[in-house]
Amino acid sequence: MPAWYKNITSVEWLSPEPTQVGSKIAFVAHFMGRTLRYIYEVAELVPNQRLVMRTPEGSFPMETTYTWQANGSGTLMTLRNRGEPAGFSRFVAPFMAMMMRRENRKDLQRLAAVVTAD
Repeated sequence: MPAWYKNITSVEWLSPEPTQVGSKIAFVAHFMGRTLRYIYEVAELVPNQRLVMRTPEGSFPMETTYTWQANGSGTLMTLRNRGEPAGFSRFVAPFMAMMMRRENRKDLQRLAAVVTAD
């Protein structure tokens, strides 16, 4: 993930492989001038189709969903982030949502470049 997510600086698997529902992954990211540390838990997994990860703790609990589907000669991947800010974070949520959408678009462009380079 650090190869294509600009803001993620490290990923550590806290659960043994293979990835399954309940697996936990620790992330360190830099976003809007802050260092964020959080643990995602795999909530749903349908191999080659859907992955949902959630992080319920912290001031900005998140859910990230990846889906994949055949698209002509390639694969279409979609990425969706949802969150429910708490405390001060809820006041800056509209700005954060805009920033996250912009960063997600850039990340997906980087992912496409990484995949096509292989």
